[in-house]
Amino acid sequence: MTFADLMGLLVAFFVMLVAFSTQDQAKLQVVAGSMRDAFGVQDKVRYSGIIEVLGLPTRPKLKNVANIQPEDASATPSPDEKDHKRNFGARFKDDRSFSLASASLRQAFQEMPEITEASKHIMLEETKQGLNIEIIDQDGRSMFPEGSKEPYERMRKLIAKMAPALKAMPYRISITGHTSASRVPEKAGYGPWELSADRANAIRQILSAEGIPSGNFFMVAGKADTEPLFPDNPAMSSNRRVTITMMREEPPLPPDFKP
Repeated sequence: MTFADLMGLLVAFFVMLVAFSTQDQAKLQVVAGSMRDAFGVQDKVRYSGIIEVLGLPTRPKLKNVANIQPEDASATPSPDEKDHKRNFGARFKDDRSFSLASASLRQAFQEMPEITEASKHIMLEETKQGLNIEIIDQDGRSMFPEGSKEPYERMRKLIAKMAPALKAMPYRISITGHTSASRVPEKAGYGPWELSADRANAIRQILSAEGIPSGNFFMVAGKADTEPLFPDNPAMSSNRRVTITMMREEPPLPPDFKP
């Protein structure tokens, strides 16, 4: 009985090989439909990749997820009409440039042992807006004095070391400051909004002093505690951060361009 079962499986296997030896679009669609019915297919959401760095706490859920609508997702094994319209070449070029920028930053940190500890505050995260470089506070290792917009010296060295890699990339830079939720009463006329904006601008000033032209800056903003990195714990120290984003933008078109 065992031998007979084995021979039956082998015959079925070779029948499948013969069936797939000739490419047939209708046949592939039938097989794809059977596989979806048997195993299911996830076409509701897709997520962008996140690179977590050792030393940072793990988040219980993803942040800045990129939601792809079901009508834009393809569950078929062959390219559809929308697939042909997608700009794969430009996206691949951007992704490669972001990977090179990330590698350049890591190499720059390794060349400066004196900021090795400070470099553990950095997390790289690629989103639909571009490549985020998150400089994050940790318990006992703050990058800014409490309530101050002026960074510590190790923070200045860290930003200065980033500048050549950022300057070499053909992308504009957005800088955003964030604070954690606090139960301490705000100072009169100066609260989390002002502090987060001033810290972001302090980072811009350091980058400008290192030779990055003012035209390379897309935006400098403060968002206080409205976008915590860890939504489940808004008061966590890691929610205090500055985000430097290399913007993913469409190439500029001439004013008289007509598609």
